[in-house]
Amino acid sequence: MAETKAGPSNEFDPPAPTAGELEQSVAHAHAVLATAVDAIIVIDGRGIVESFNHAAEHMFGYSADEVIGRNIGLLMPEPYRREHDGYLQRYQETGQRHIIGVGREVIALRKDGTTIPVDLAVSELAWEGQQYFVGMLRDLTERKRLEREILTISEDEQQRIGRDLHDDLGQQLTGIAFMSKVLQRSLAKRDMPEEADAQKITNLVEQAIRHTRRLIRGLSPIDMDGLSLLDALQRFVDDTRETFDIACRLEWTQDVTINDPDVKTHLYRIVQEATHNAIRHGKAEHIAIRVESSEQRVTLSVIDDGRGLPDDYKDTQGVGLRNMGHRARILGADLSISPVPEPGRGVVVTCTFDPRIAEHG
Repeated sequence: MAETKAGPSNEFDPPAPTAGELEQSVAHAHAVLATAVDAIIVIDGRGIVESFNHAAEHMFGYSADEVIGRNIGLLMPEPYRREHDGYLQRYQETGQRHIIGVGREVIALRKDGTTIPVDLAVSELAWEGQQYFVGMLRDLTERKRLEREILTISEDEQQRIGRDLHDDLGQQLTGIAFMSKVLQRSLAKRDMPEEADAQKITNLVEQAIRHTRRLIRGLSPIDMDGLSLLDALQRFVDDTRETFDIACRLEWTQDVTINDPDVKTHLYRIVQEATHNAIRHGKAEHIAIRVESSEQRVTLSVIDDGRGLPDDYKDTQGVGLRNMGHRARILGADLSISPVPEPGRGVVVTCTFDPRIAEHG
């Protein structure tokens, strides 16, 4: 009998789904979309909405019938609408991704004309030879309100402590300094040997007064109302030079217009914390605070020439670094901490944000 060679076995290949199974699968997918807590929107390669679930209806105030078949720009305020059309076109032409696969905070436009901050995650899907994009959105309004409220309470408490230090401890120390000087002069007139001790006491009290004033300035930054961000930072630079006797400078390319005092306070605090970390822990001698801006992005950098980052800094972050990250998240900003590439020592702290998002509230 002739030997027959067996071909590759297909016994483990799954059978092709039947029309009924496909229909059931599609129905299941629709059920998942309909009951999802997050808003889910599916668009095609041209930006036309193909699917709009119940959570999206609740978030935007539109019914699915009002949105499906229309461009996704309907749900975006300008200039995001125009930017999104350009993004899709660039992606089609170059394949370069900026949003796909990466979560990002954006501003969404509701039917009633109000805007809300949302967290957006986009993924790409191919189905039956067609290209689709699936967007998952979560309303950040309440979370950002609570975060701002927590930081406002913290800021108010720091202001209260600063006032108490000024009005109570500061005044008492000033009184003690005055009395010690009177005592010193009296002892000096009588040529008493204790005059040297009185001088030491006076010097220590004056040192305590200077230290208290530094604490007050740290707890109670300058009033941000009616003051530009650059003006506030310049005052901080001047104060840092005087207080710590180090080289500190402000560099900027063009003015930055930010009207919200809370946003300016958050940015000020980030710069303040980064600078003080460079002085206290990095023992820096030179610090540059740099502001670079364009129409859509502003970058704040604090660059020092200190000791650099310890190997375990990510595992041993203190309250200051955590607060910096928390403030950056409230602003929808990206915060990075890295070694200075040149000349090989020091740290650069960079906060990059979209002022339109940061001031959205």
